[in-house]
Amino acid sequence: MTESQFPDVVAYAVPAFVGLIILEMIIARRTGSGRYETKDTFASLAMGLGNRIAGLIGGGALVYLVFDWVYTFRLIDAMPIAWWTVVICFIADDLAYYWFHRIAHERRWFWASHVVHHSSQHYNLSTALRQTWTGRISFSFIFGLPLALIGFPPAMIVFVGGINLVYQFWIHTELIDRMGPFELVFNTPSHHRVHHATNPKYLDANYAGTLIIWDRMFGTFVPEDKAEKPRYGIIKNLTTFNPLMIAFHEWIGIAKDVSQAKSLKEVGGYLFGPPGWSPDGSRMTSAKIKERWARLKNAEEPNAPSAEPAQLNPAE
Repeated sequence: MTESQFPDVVAYAVPAFVGLIILEMIIARRTGSGRYETKDTFASLAMGLGNRIAGLIGGGALVYLVFDWVYTFRLIDAMPIAWWTVVICFIADDLAYYWFHRIAHERRWFWASHVVHHSSQHYNLSTALRQTWTGRISFSFIFGLPLALIGFPPAMIVFVGGINLVYQFWIHTELIDRMGPFELVFNTPSHHRVHHATNPKYLDANYAGTLIIWDRMFGTFVPEDKAEKPRYGIIKNLTTFNPLMIAFHEWIGIAKDVSQAKSLKEVGGYLFGPPGWSPDGSRMTSAKIKERWARLKNAEEPNAPSAEPAQLNPAE
């Protein structure tokens, strides 16, 4: 395989995405084991379509040029294009995705784009297609640049990133239960349901793309608890299915906050602090939500151990 032969796996997967969504809708209707809402589903599909259009009208090409420029400074000059380098690139890309995903929850600038994916109060395969229109504008691609600097060809990076994205499609479902030993290494619907949940117990957890090992390594893994069903959405749920509001509501919120900032420090806090940050601390970040939940839990169970500090990450 040469660099020019890496296919656009996401484009090839789109028909399968549509077919599986229809199949899940049929199963959910017949069994009552999944939830679909017409307006919510169409909103998710609209966001997915807009994401593809945003890439086609120039965003994707510009990002590729940046990767290609960084690649000229590569540390490994002759990276062979072989199956084993693709595997290594995939693992490195998945690690980079973990850190992008984690920071996208911890810093409002990146959250403004990523919040789109969490804005549905339903959890089904259509939710996987609810993607941002502003990811490239927010420079989220910078997390992948180290791979180009190492020496992985840009086309290979795009290819493995596409595989990662396609993998993550199927884990957006409530129809698949726990999957045994597979869950020790790989991300699964159970793990990802936790990530999409707003329950205090589940906040700031399971950022993995394909390999859940990163969450286990970096202290952000939380298993799904049968006794606590996930509640999906965001801390302050949207009351609209308008794709424009879904795409830009957090950016609008940032603009309003910055316009009222009284110092550069406040501007920095509103832009790069955790979602929910405010100068006087009056708003709720997820860290505060988890701390309050831990206090209430310990008050109810006096002999229960305190919450682990690693679970108190400042993400919405």
